[in-house]
Amino acid sequence: MMDAQLLPVLGSQRAGTATAQFLKIGVGARATAMGDAFVAIANDASALYWNPAGITQFQTNEVLVSHTNWFVDIQHQFIGAVYHLTPDDAVGLSVTSLHMDDMKVTTEFAPNGTGNYFTVGDLAFGVTYSRKLTPQFSFGSTIRYVEETMDVLKMRGVVIDLGTYYWTGLGTSRFSAVVTNFGNQMSPSGSITLYGGQTVNKFQEYPPPTNFKFGFAIDPIKDETNILTTAIQLNHPNDNSENISMGAEYGWMNTLFLRGGYKLNVEDQSFTVGGGLMTTISGISFHVDYGYAAYTNLGGVHRISMVVKL
Repeated sequence: MMDAQLLPVLGSQRAGTATAQFLKIGVGARATAMGDAFVAIANDASALYWNPAGITQFQTNEVLVSHTNWFVDIQHQFIGAVYHLTPDDAVGLSVTSLHMDDMKVTTEFAPNGTGNYFTVGDLAFGVTYSRKLTPQFSFGSTIRYVEETMDVLKMRGVVIDLGTYYWTGLGTSRFSAVVTNFGNQMSPSGSITLYGGQTVNKFQEYPPPTNFKFGFAIDPIKDETNILTTAIQLNHPNDNSENISMGAEYGWMNTLFLRGGYKLNVEDQSFTVGGGLMTTISGISFHVDYGYAAYTNLGGVHRISMVVKL
């Protein structure tokens, strides 16, 4: 007799029904090492991806560079910058790229290649604005242009992120609600010629990978030397089942950091680990992080990122 699941697999039948899947790849080694349970923390430049309301949760101007070695030699890059207009207003810009080496064109009669090559790649450009409406409550939004290239076809669209950040007033507890990648359905443009000479220029439309996220975080330990941050997050994607992310971060002297996380009800994913080091040179702080995410069948994913605080 099988054990009952903590979360029912409701919605798994929706798997594969959304496009622009690269938008779901987490950004920043710090957040991903905490199991992606980050919307209620989001207190560095990676908030441009996780929760746009988070860019008002810190006062420094920051630049984030993130690199991910994704599966089968796919490379994922993210660059983001946050600038504070006032103590209560901040703006940000971000660029996301997914790319790989050119691949051989193969056919039934040329399984080793025809001599031609094709490429696949994704790009996204985001503009973010956030305002602290009260000392406890912040709101933010991102507008993101998305472009996918699939050989001779291109798919373009615009998606929106909306985020909130609320300090409850009970110790260090805070709560966030975020919706990411909300937008109209998209379909490729262009035409392809099938084997046999038939031309196809109309394609099915698919929605972007919208995800509703609800997160809670608290610092059970916080003093001049040690800080322990814990977080839990409920995720409701439009193309899969609901799932839960949990994560923790321990910091010593605001210099050395250790992190871990775990995901429930996410197929092929389980634990995450990582660490970070922060140092200051000539008044500029550098925060370098590493994260590892374990996958049951596909192996592991390595991430490295750096935040420069000005």
